[in-house]
Amino acid sequence: MNSIKVRNLTIGEGKPKICVPIVGRTEREILAQAERIRELPAEIVEWRADWFEEVDDFVRVKAVLEKIRQVLEEVPILFTFRTKGEGGEKEFFEDRYFMLNLEVIRSKNADLVDVEIFREESGVKTIIREAHACGVKVIASNHDFEKTPEKDEMIRRLCKMQTMQADILKIAVMPKSVKDVLTLLTATEEMNREFADRPVVSMSMGKFGAVSRMSGEIFGSAITFGAAGNTSAPGQIEVAELKNMLDMIHKVV
Repeated sequence: MNSIKVRNLTIGEGKPKICVPIVGRTEREILAQAERIRELPAEIVEWRADWFEEVDDFVRVKAVLEKIRQVLEEVPILFTFRTKGEGGEKEFFEDRYFMLNLEVIRSKNADLVDVEIFREESGVKTIIREAHACGVKVIASNHDFEKTPEKDEMIRRLCKMQTMQADILKIAVMPKSVKDVLTLLTATEEMNREFADRPVVSMSMGKFGAVSRMSGEIFGSAITFGAAGNTSAPGQIEVAELKNMLDMIHKVV
């Protein structure tokens, strides 16, 4: 697996990098969360713009993103609009989803953007192409809040992301049992060993899946998502606790 560089951060080597989400509804809440996260051991900050009550106004989105950039300085920013079908707060028509991401990419205030790989394919390809032209990295993602697919199906989805030239490949699934968690971890390890030439990010959500959020250095997940108060997905661990766990595992692997 090859690593990638985002600002001063190398993703895909050593410990999984800790990403912390901003999930405020208003500009005031968003900037307050950014200020608080800046004091935490967060290595990437994700702005979950689907939580923002003015997200339909792209001018406001770009203005708030610029203020987040000023607060966080050199901390890499991941911009994400998570659609309702993949666990987000709001649904957008396909064209609005693509337009929003393109506007953010062209603003150059986000270092990474998340694109859901199973949106309309030509739109996904346009986002990836435009992002690369603007020096922005792309995390291709897929989320299943209902189940854990079979191992080979998860690997197939990750390989599709790689074929479409995303920079980071992400899958998040919901376990119904400990066996489901093992399936996710096995898929992650096999993807890294057999197929991936770029960073993979995987997680099993909920209480069963907590182990997947801290074991990335062993199984090959390059980013883990921690919480700073509010969570953006089931099973996220508080940032300080997560860092301690990652540090302990790093000492013995």
